[in-house]
Amino acid sequence: MSRLRPAREIPSRRWQCLARRTLPPYVRPFHTHHPKPNLRNQLRFQSTTTSFTTSQIASRSLITRINNLVLGTAIGLSLILGYYYVTDTRASIHEWLIIPCLRYFYPDAEDAHEFGNRALKALYSFGLHPRERGYNDAKGDLAVEVFGHMLQNPLGTSAGIDKHCDIPDALLAAGAAIVEIGGVTAEPQEGNDRPRVFRIPSHRALVNRYGLNSEGADHVAMRLRQRVREYAYQLGFGIDEEAEQRVLDGEAGVPPGSLQEGKLVAVQIAKNKWTPEDDVEATKRDYVYCVNALAKYADVIVVNVSSPNTPGLRHLQKSEPLTDILTAVVEAARNVRRKTPPAVMVKVSPDEDGEDDVRGVCDAVVESGAAGVICGNTTKRRDPLPSGMPQHERLVFLEQGGYSGPQTFDRTVALVRRYRRVLDDRSYHASEPPSPQPHPSNNAETRNIASPVQAPEVSHPPTTYNEIEATVARDAQHLKPDTPEAEAESKNQSLFRIPERHKSFSSSTTTDETHPSPNSSTQSQQQLAASPSTDTTPSPSISPTTSPSSSSSPPASSPSSSAPSTHSSRNRTTNNQRKVIFATGGISSGSQALEVLSAGADVVQIYTALVYGGIGTISKIKEGMRDELRKHQNDGKRR
Repeated sequence: MSRLRPAREIPSRRWQCLARRTLPPYVRPFHTHHPKPNLRNQLRFQSTTTSFTTSQIASRSLITRINNLVLGTAIGLSLILGYYYVTDTRASIHEWLIIPCLRYFYPDAEDAHEFGNRALKALYSFGLHPRERGYNDAKGDLAVEVFGHMLQNPLGTSAGIDKHCDIPDALLAAGAAIVEIGGVTAEPQEGNDRPRVFRIPSHRALVNRYGLNSEGADHVAMRLRQRVREYAYQLGFGIDEEAEQRVLDGEAGVPPGSLQEGKLVAVQIAKNKWTPEDDVEATKRDYVYCVNALAKYADVIVVNVSSPNTPGLRHLQKSEPLTDILTAVVEAARNVRRKTPPAVMVKVSPDEDGEDDVRGVCDAVVESGAAGVICGNTTKRRDPLPSGMPQHERLVFLEQGGYSGPQTFDRTVALVRRYRRVLDDRSYHASEPPSPQPHPSNNAETRNIASPVQAPEVSHPPTTYNEIEATVARDAQHLKPDTPEAEAESKNQSLFRIPERHKSFSSSTTTDETHPSPNSSTQSQQQLAASPSTDTTPSPSISPTTSPSSSSSPPASSPSSSAPSTHSSRNRTTNNQRKVIFATGGISSGSQALEVLSAGADVVQIYTALVYGGIGTISKIKEGMRDELRKHQNDGKRR
């Protein structure tokens, strides 16, 4: 019987070595590896740690918890304080860190502008946007009254900062009382070729030739409509068209454009660049299309006829075509489906500053019934090269386009003074009541019964030295006595406030003006008759104690005279009001803002200062205004 062989024979060592060198791994013979024992792993060392008692372990755990609590609290406080600091417009980081970083990472100024807008829009959506803290505007020391709205301050942003309605609420939160959106054209257009924005850092100036790049009136109107409906939804009105209409009609108690009390939103409109400027009817269609799409979501409509980068646009600033355009825009704005239509203003060029040019614009504003003028835009003029400008900036200075910067401030002040003088004079003459034409069948007795109080003659503005001295002497008689009681009363008043003079354009006002009551007319005439004979200064302001109908209604006429039409009554009422002036150009400090306001402006707007100073520029200018007013008040007390 043969010996049984095992199921598997262990191959010889020689064969295994040969197989490892020649055969592939998957057919190599099985080989078990036996590692040598590591005696170090089997050794056990004596422990050197001491055993802790229960109390010691508890104390160490308490210390650890306290350390974690202190560290967590420090991190939390740092985040909270950092949040409040970064989101405060007064923080210096916005000017000295963010702006230099934008200029470093985005050499092209337009790229930096677009990134800044996108970042601000995203931050606002998460509630992390910079905002004005401290509620300084609640004091009312800078409050002004414009278009029947009491604004928190007279500071706003010019068009160009928010061209496509991306960040109106973020700019309002930064402290501006008026935000101008645009310019918006009827149809979308690309504007001029890039690059089209250039910096001059040594003089904090810009040269741009955007060419009114716009996404179109319909696109911007969609964003404004969405904004209004979201606000209506927050108030519980709903999010449909009916809820939108309730907000636009004023049921929310806020202006329909800004959706915030004490603030306004203006929308600037312009014609497309391919619309020929000599075709006034086509140009009017562009502007009216924009009004129909955008006016019900705006508090102010701004007609741009002054952009230096749109060919032929400034030719529309002549009196005749401008009157036709403004008349069409005003009429379209009055037909907006809203209880209170927006005011209409025109933005004029600083280069057309001759006496005839200014009078032509003022005539168009008064004749069309527009509410006022925005003085200033970028200029095509190039003064002599400023000293100390580097060579590469000199080339930028001579680039084609509109120039803006602090060097244009003096021209802005002069332009505001000129427009204020001409507008007041033009509005004064326009407010003179027409002489009544007696009916042939009316005798003297009938006329005396119909008009028991004769209206006094309207005197002309003071033009001589004696008349001015008489006016000053008359005003000196009405000054308050220098007593402690009068001093205490003056301290309770605001430092800077424009008297109430403008009234909102409402349907009720139109009705009262179209059908004036005899009592109100008689009362107004009696007040005029009781005024001193030496008062030769016109008073375009509406007295707070006088109703709009009494201040603007014509003298009572005989029953046989025909009643004026509604359209003529509206124009007469608008012409009687003191025209509003917004000023922009070179304003970068509180003292400059006060100087422009003293020259006759109602609101000042900034653009280039915001580009170089960051989002906190608005707060700094307002703080500078308050400092200047306190300084003047202290100087007055010393005297």
